[in-house]
Amino acid sequence: MDIFDLRSFLVVARYANLRNASADLHQSPSALSKAIKRLEMALNTPLFDRVGKSIRLNSHGEHLRERAMHLVGLADQLQAEFRGERQHLHCRIVGPAILQWRFGPLIASILQSHHKNSGVAFESQFEDAAISALARGEADFALATGAAVHANLPAGLEAVALGSMTMQLAAGKSHPILQGDKRSKTNLAKFKVNTAQILQHDFACPDRSLFCGIDRGARSDGWRDDQLPRRIRFWLDDLQLLMALVRSGQALAYLPDFALDEPDLVRIHVTDCAYECVEQAWLVWRPGTASGWQNTLIRLLPAALKL
Repeated sequence: MDIFDLRSFLVVARYANLRNASADLHQSPSALSKAIKRLEMALNTPLFDRVGKSIRLNSHGEHLRERAMHLVGLADQLQAEFRGERQHLHCRIVGPAILQWRFGPLIASILQSHHKNSGVAFESQFEDAAISALARGEADFALATGAAVHANLPAGLEAVALGSMTMQLAAGKSHPILQGDKRSKTNLAKFKVNTAQILQHDFACPDRSLFCGIDRGARSDGWRDDQLPRRIRFWLDDLQLLMALVRSGQALAYLPDFALDEPDLVRIHVTDCAYECVEQAWLVWRPGTASGWQNTLIRLLPAALKL
């Protein structure tokens, strides 16, 4: 049994498909099949149940996956100690697109500054699915909100606070609600209106939560529809399309505060609606099987967040 075969096993376990795993590892399916057979012979037990052309981990395979993640993690730590910045690494980050948009560049910057040969793969998943993928060893980090982290974090996982984001009402500079304003369009500060004015206009809204999908459901973007029902004209599940509709002046929408630095967007302050939607963001990882570069990233993260 060697580390190479254990790495191959973990990738096959992640995809449950030899062809997809071979594309990830740039190996032939037959070479991967031989690696799995070597492991099964070394352990004298089958690791996968084969159903037609599909494969899935059996109970022995599930047990080995936990041990393999630990052994491969130790091997990576040892390699990192000797190779340092020369180490080639591939980081996998899963989480909601909105959290990747906010914190993905920061994480990638830390990795690039200390490991010039690093690569980062971002995969959009709702936070519960992202945490489950991390627990199964299918990712190196997961991004999630405090609601998911504090609900029921699987054993062995820990979370580091990244900061908060506030969902704020926004309009494009060409939106009708701004047309009567006497201030220069280039010097618009936070624009103040009341609910009666706001409810005269169309909204764009995600048809499910941008963080957890259907768990919070539609209308979970920050506005209190239970108290002040809006006229929602556009339903969508794409954050960039939501931004485009706001920029074009076709709709109002709730957007994350960091997105409102764009010059074509204006923050709208509703004077008689005190409710504010604030989300706490966390980076979830698995310390027990973490590689040296993962420990370095976690160590450097607090200072990077202050910049």
